[in-house]
Amino acid sequence: MKGNLNRSLVDLLRCRARETPGRRAYTFLADGEREAAALTYGELDCQSRAIASLLQRRHAAGERALLLYPPGLEFIAAFFGCLYAGLVAVPASPPRPDRRAGGLSRAQAIARDAGVGIVLGTGHIVNLVDQLAFEAPELERAHWLPTDGLPLGDAACWREPAIERDTLAFLQYTSGSTAEPKGVMVSHGNLLRTLAAIDQCEENDDETVSVCWLPSYHDMGLIDGLLEPIYGGYPAYLMAPAAFLQRPIRWLQAISRYRATNSGGPNFAYDLCVRKTTPEECQALDLRSWRFAYNGAEPIRWETLECFWKRFRDQGFRWNSFYPAYGLAEATLVVSGGGRADEPRAVLIRADRLAADRVEESAAADAVRVTSCGPAVPGTRIAIARPETGVLCESNEVGEIWVHGPTVAQGYWNRPEETLRTFNAHLANGGDGPFLRTGDLGFLDRNELVVTGRIKDVIIVRGRKHYPQDIERSVEACHAALLPGCVVAFTRTEDGDERLAVAAEVRRSQIRPSASFDDVFAAVRQAVAGKHGLSLHKIALLRPGGMPKTSSGKLQRHACRAGLHSGALRPVAQWRQETPAAAGRAVEEGSP
Repeated sequence: MKGNLNRSLVDLLRCRARETPGRRAYTFLADGEREAAALTYGELDCQSRAIASLLQRRHAAGERALLLYPPGLEFIAAFFGCLYAGLVAVPASPPRPDRRAGGLSRAQAIARDAGVGIVLGTGHIVNLVDQLAFEAPELERAHWLPTDGLPLGDAACWREPAIERDTLAFLQYTSGSTAEPKGVMVSHGNLLRTLAAIDQCEENDDETVSVCWLPSYHDMGLIDGLLEPIYGGYPAYLMAPAAFLQRPIRWLQAISRYRATNSGGPNFAYDLCVRKTTPEECQALDLRSWRFAYNGAEPIRWETLECFWKRFRDQGFRWNSFYPAYGLAEATLVVSGGGRADEPRAVLIRADRLAADRVEESAAADAVRVTSCGPAVPGTRIAIARPETGVLCESNEVGEIWVHGPTVAQGYWNRPEETLRTFNAHLANGGDGPFLRTGDLGFLDRNELVVTGRIKDVIIVRGRKHYPQDIERSVEACHAALLPGCVVAFTRTEDGDERLAVAAEVRRSQIRPSASFDDVFAAVRQAVAGKHGLSLHKIALLRPGGMPKTSSGKLQRHACRAGLHSGALRPVAQWRQETPAAAGRAVEEGSP
């Protein structure tokens, strides 16, 4: 009873509720530790029908519904309630109680773009509407509906909507790592094919158990954390992202306690576990059950995999449990990844040849180590094309990653020109297509995808290409005061020249009255000059947590550049090379 027998996610959940109504589907762990709430398939189906019944009385099929929920199980019932009613779900991050207006800015932009007519949330969230009316008029005009505590008797009034595989299920708004968020139109068919591909890669069975801390409004958290367990029919344990971020050991403890087999996240999550857990905390862990540790949503760093494995191998974590993968919202989450038993693989290539968009393997000490993201998932085809011409690249050439397959979404909501440009590319060599243009660069090695960076992030100085993550890696390793994974490199055009800048978070212990950062500035400049042959124009040091990031932990280089330029980001200290005579002058926060 899997997706190939169903037309929609509604069919999928209805089948689960009929066949195994008493089987527990989800358990929410309060503070990442205590079991606070649970849902069986039967209970989830009943709650979803009750919500759908209310929606069907007031709203037409196809209308967009914004979902604003704190971490918990209420979001799941509301999401399926929208699908059961034939509405289009639009997940978004909820307003933060401590900064309501600021926390609502992204939801406001999404509501405006999607043209939402209804906002679903918990009673607590709905009660904020009057306080937020001035800040968010788009949301104030919508109909707000609390879904917790609805009478379950309404479930009997539900009418099954007309849904086919090409019916729009939800809008997944992009993370906005390089541009304004756009609503990706994901159909029921896109979801079912994606869930089937993931299920095949994970090789799920009767022993499968999932643990997830990722946000439900992010594609990885929604699709792999919430929907895949229903597709595979296995239990899922959920926790709030904040519970993991505050104490990363909680994620590992949940995997150990519930004998979880499937769990993962972006690259930074594994880094955080290494940095923020103590040997004493780790002694009681048993990670032998963990067989599918996926890593995606940003460049996958080989050093991260090695450090995590060395730290937790004594707790039973296996090297071949790592699952590097590549995907994006426009392809309904996943594009490439290997089989469950495949070991991670890296490719060593010459940095100077990579700068010229060429791939040449090398064993030299200065070679760049890049992580393979595996072959295309079942049903998907990957092509590497020259972005300027659409000509298919040679086997040793870096180009733009193009994707074709049934998981590629329908396009961007209300953006026909961008949809045509992004989702309807054709190769110049014979016109093969259509392909999704990802905006990411990479190459194929032994039929496996290797991602090298994003087109919009590539740094070009004096005609030579540099990948920002290579510069960032050199910077974060040059001084102990800098936080790993919290460095960005970018350029600004000034006086007709491209000027290179670096921003980095510093450890909290380094921020003291009258602290001097001269040694940090010197180390950063030396690292960039020595390893990359580049001169820096500006270095900005930020407080911990000050770096703009997406919900999945991606560094927002463009947002960082804009924030520093506008003054929205205020560095602890910065160094600027204004003129040759003024080189070396450190400018402290607040100085002109």
